[in-house]
Amino acid sequence: MSPDVISTPAVDTAKVQDRAESRAQGARRRKAAVAAVRVLLLVAVLGLWEALSRAEVIDPFNFSMPSEIWNQIYTWVTHGTALGSLGEQIWFTLYEALAGWIIGVIAGVLFGIMLGRITFLADVLGPYIKVLNSIPRIVLAPIFVIWFGLGPASKIASAVVLVFFPVFFNAFQGAREVDRNLVANARVLGAGDRQVTLQVVIPSATSWIFTSLHVSFGFALIGAIVGEYIGATKGIGLLVAQSQGTFNAAGVYAAMVVLAVVALVAEGLLTFAERRIFRWKPTGSDS
Repeated sequence: MSPDVISTPAVDTAKVQDRAESRAQGARRRKAAVAAVRVLLLVAVLGLWEALSRAEVIDPFNFSMPSEIWNQIYTWVTHGTALGSLGEQIWFTLYEALAGWIIGVIAGVLFGIMLGRITFLADVLGPYIKVLNSIPRIVLAPIFVIWFGLGPASKIASAVVLVFFPVFFNAFQGAREVDRNLVANARVLGAGDRQVTLQVVIPSATSWIFTSLHVSFGFALIGAIVGEYIGATKGIGLLVAQSQGTFNAAGVYAAMVVLAVVALVAEGLLTFAERRIFRWKPTGSDS
């Protein structure tokens, strides 16, 4: 056997490693470029907003300006709000959103898997679920305030009804899309309905369910905020309502910024948990 033939696999391996390293470097450069452009875009928008407000091209009373919004947030952080500390308001809203999200997710997953597995039950309850889903659920918030009062219960109820349906439909679809061959093989091996549901259907539907969790937590925050806006004793939604009542545009925007930060942190935690659970799942394609 000639030396050239023996060295060929090593040369090919080196080329493959070089290509992989080159793709990794390209991906890192692209990621850095995307982050830089995002920052520049944000700075440009905020700078333009500030300049137009100071030049009174847009009304600073109605539209405020980034510097005033920052001053409002700084005041809330250092001196608190009229309702108490800013951290207390964030925690109050986050508690309502988390409680409603957890309840809505559990209920949505249970009903989604159950109706996905039991066709007769899905046929019976399907029209009622479609009717309930067609109702603008935000309009239920005033009813919940009447039923449960100004406390957290009415906001949790608003969050639950907003979270339930996206999670339900994803869990239902995930249960229906399970590979029939897997179910048939499990039956052949002697698995009963309970074992098939727990060991085949639910694991297969997990990716569908996780997809809905990202969107549904945002819905939970919306439910809590709307409920607080309508009537509450604490929370970010009440800060928005009070700022609007005093024509404090900077306060409204500041509350929106705080809420956006909370939502981004929650989204990051969900993404981290999803990546830890689905390590086998590809995160993207190299091109």
